[in-house]
Amino acid sequence: MAYYADDLIEQVRSANDIVDVVGSYVSLKKKGNNYWGLCPFHTEKTPSFSVNAGKQLYKCFGCGEGGNVFSFVMKYENLTFPEAVKTLAERAGISLPEQHYSESAQKLRNKKDRLLEVNKAAATYFYKCLKSEHGKKGLEYLKNRGLTDETIIHFGLGYAGINGKLIVDYLREQGYTDEEIRDSGLATNSERNGLSSPFWNRVMYPIFNAKNQVIGFGGRVMGDAQPKYLNSPETDIFDKRRNLYGFNYARTSRTDNFILCEGYMDVISLHQAGFTQAVASLGTAFTEEQALMLKRMGRRILLSYDSDGAGTKAALRALEILRNTGLSGRVINLKPYKDPDEFIKGLGADEFQKRLDEAENGFYFEIRILSNGYDLSDPETRSEFNNEIAKRLLRFETADERENYLVGIADKYMIKPDNLRELLRREAGRLAEKERKQIEYGRTSGNGNRQTARAQDGAGNNLKKIPKSQAELLTKLSEDPLIYRVVSKYVSPADFTDETCRKVAEAVFATASEGKVFNAAAYLGEFEDSKERTLVAGILQTEGLSAELMMETGEGGAPPPEDEGRVLRDLVIAVKTSEMDELGRAEDDAENAFKRQYELRMEIDNLKKMNSLT
Repeated sequence: MAYYADDLIEQVRSANDIVDVVGSYVSLKKKGNNYWGLCPFHTEKTPSFSVNAGKQLYKCFGCGEGGNVFSFVMKYENLTFPEAVKTLAERAGISLPEQHYSESAQKLRNKKDRLLEVNKAAATYFYKCLKSEHGKKGLEYLKNRGLTDETIIHFGLGYAGINGKLIVDYLREQGYTDEEIRDSGLATNSERNGLSSPFWNRVMYPIFNAKNQVIGFGGRVMGDAQPKYLNSPETDIFDKRRNLYGFNYARTSRTDNFILCEGYMDVISLHQAGFTQAVASLGTAFTEEQALMLKRMGRRILLSYDSDGAGTKAALRALEILRNTGLSGRVINLKPYKDPDEFIKGLGADEFQKRLDEAENGFYFEIRILSNGYDLSDPETRSEFNNEIAKRLLRFETADERENYLVGIADKYMIKPDNLRELLRREAGRLAEKERKQIEYGRTSGNGNRQTARAQDGAGNNLKKIPKSQAELLTKLSEDPLIYRVVSKYVSPADFTDETCRKVAEAVFATASEGKVFNAAAYLGEFEDSKERTLVAGILQTEGLSAELMMETGEGGAPPPEDEGRVLRDLVIAVKTSEMDELGRAEDDAENAFKRQYELRMEIDNLKKMNSLT
């Protein structure tokens, strides 16, 4: 797997603390020994994504995704392993020798390069078509929207011809295969039309990545056909969630803010008017990945969404996403116009700048929109409104921030600050009680997760079931090699029933036998298969069963040091019990399986007679 020397890979890994790296993509908060945040690989509202600073591993307990710093960057940025090494080496300021790709890695690299070439050729074709007689209606549309020739060239705008065959024929003439044209997202196959593009009779907006490479297209139909706007499907080089329209230019603008818009034309109009910090999501709602792109630039976020009902809802969703990623947003008032494009045409750039300077605080905007749903002259609905304010104030983590917003909101809506503080205390108490009950419920109903630690791939598909006792014992051994002296008298790698778990056990036991702490993050680099890597990451971050076993004997919570021997005894018993259960399901070599089961029963009985392992 390593295309660089192993010691160089380890140097790059060690130089990139996983908390710092993941924290540049995901908003993390420390709870206990780990850092937690919303998983970037699946949609969730409650953080289940954990980063372990000690082991330099991450694990999502929602979708099951896990690994080290290399696998995180590979997954998030859609990179190959050598590309991830290069990215992290640059981040750490480490010089790399010329890399050597494996055949499969080189093939993927070549494919991505070819897809970029296909898109560049297509963009050239669309631009030429716009300037030809066939693109007259497209050029007329753009001119009517007030765009100059300079702006059209700057954004590479174009026109797709009168049918979907033209772009396919052009790309074939340029030497691209049908497979490459399909994989670029520019065309699809059908029995009726063969290979044909859905982009025809449309003004075309090339979508660029941060390196100014064309990765996809948006197309606006000329006429009344549907859909009005059409975007490229996701491909090996185009991920809608992780790109923003106009970002290639906005990232170099000399401003302290980004203007977040809804549409391509809004971005283009603002750039033409001098607001080159404008960006827009790509035909989808604003995403957390896009928020994190903006966060890494360290600028303020100003929302310039449509002023209608749909735009207001989109702004509220965007504010929530910004808040979840540790950002705050402000909202630009576009009234009496619907969108930035209309505003610029109606009132001009100077007035728009005033609106930027006067942009409303995102929390105040949210409360103002909330107030529209209440009759504040009615005491009953006024009380409901005040309660909703209290709930929202609890989102602020620090007491100082909460107090500042509480005083400001109380003044705006003529609420006595002490009354609002009392509502805040009640709501905080209610949430604390709810959380306590959930924790208690988890303790009493956790048997469903007692027997197995279930590994999943990024899509949430179950890969296999690992006995939780085996996984937790390996976790403990990997953290504290001194445990080996005790455990190795009773357990060996052969006792681990799952093949992957047994492979991990052999590595952990070998390291512990030398008195060394197991380097889990480096060990993950030995697994090329992403599913197996995720599984191993989960195995080495398993906990909770020992606390359950303690509760069964009348103890609760984490065991004190003097009870560690009893915890180890119970874990070893659980490991041998899971081995015995697996043998009971064996269909081959029944005689030897029965013999081993008998031996395990005797070992378990002897272990139960011991108070602890010493």
